Amino acid sequence: MKQFFAFQWHITDDCDQRCKHCYIFAEDTCKRPDSMSWEQMQAVVDNCEDFCEMYDRRPYFYITGGDPILHPHFWPLLELLAIKKIPFTIMGNPFHLTDEVCRRMKLLGCEKYQLSIDGLERTHDWFRKPGSYRTTLEKIATINGAGIRSVVMTTVSGANIHEVPGIIDEVVRAGVNVYAFARYCPTSEEKDTGMTPREYRHLLEECDAKFKAYEAAGYDTYFNRKDHLWTLYQYETGEFRLPENAKPGMIYGGCNCGNCHMTILPNGDVFACRRVQNSKVGSVFEDRLADLWVAEMERYRQFDRFKKCAKCELLSWCRGCPAVASGARGDFYDADPQCWKECNDITGEKL
Repeated sequence: MKQFFAFQWHITDDCDQRCKHCYIFAEDTCKRPDSMSWEQMQAVVDNCEDFCEMYDRRPYFYITGGDPILHPHFWPLLELLAIKKIPFTIMGNPFHLTDEVCRRMKLLGCEKYQLSIDGLERTHDWFRKPGSYRTTLEKIATINGAGIRSVVMTTVSGANIHEVPGIIDEVVRAGVNVYAFARYCPTSEEKDTGMTPREYRHLLEECDAKFKAYEAAGYDTYFNRKDHLWTLYQYETGEFRLPENAKPGMIYGGCNCGNCHMTILPNGDVFACRRVQNSKVGSVFEDRLADLWVAEMERYRQFDRFKKCAKCELLSWCRGCPAVASGARGDFYDADPQCWKECNDITGEKL
């Protein structure tokens, strides 16, 4: 079986919300939403298939926006993917989900539907829009009922870090299949995530205990320890050990940027990572993705350039989140702002 290659595909900027941490509108609140034409969408599928044929992989699409269901060719796209037997996940809003919509998505091959909860009710509705919190929790049953796996993601910042344990309780109670959180990536206007390294480590410790308690009690929710700083945490607790047969210089885990993922935006821009604001590497309408992979993407695979991680024994498995480092400090290879591990540089000074 060939390995999958993930394409995060934003087919439209159109959305029912204007979230305060949204990449699309954080930089330019007057931006006109972009959206692909049907001809462009077909060309994107062809380009991605060509990429996978070149590198002996299988395509996997994370279809998002904006809210992808608002695109006028959303259903024709899903029908095309069904014909080609290409699996996909939808990352969208809850507002247009009905039993019939979810059944139709399942029939066309949708494996997962990802929603966001970014705080308890008051905080979440401040981030997104009034009523969003309750609607999101209600639609989890609709997704599950159609046989699609429900996923909830939280974007963690100083504004909601203390509410994450409560969010976990809420999503488990609602029957979510998968829960994870990732950190807020600062935009050009905001450089601070609002969390110290010790505060973030404490969050991981608190969530780890809560995850294990729910797992021991037999709940079905899978807790995806998505943030790569989980590797550091589990290394300290002894749950992760460096493999004895690991080869020097090999990359075994950590950030996927430059390794098995790329992002395509509605205007055709190709990004190494959507969370890295300055990571454009080309255009899906003008460039062959297979060529971008060996040319432009190489600058995100220079692992010896990591200012702190290159001094750490976990380089091949962790590297924190370069997107957060890039947003906060303007350098993809700078130290992760929430990494609490101390590493010494060649002068013996702490990094």
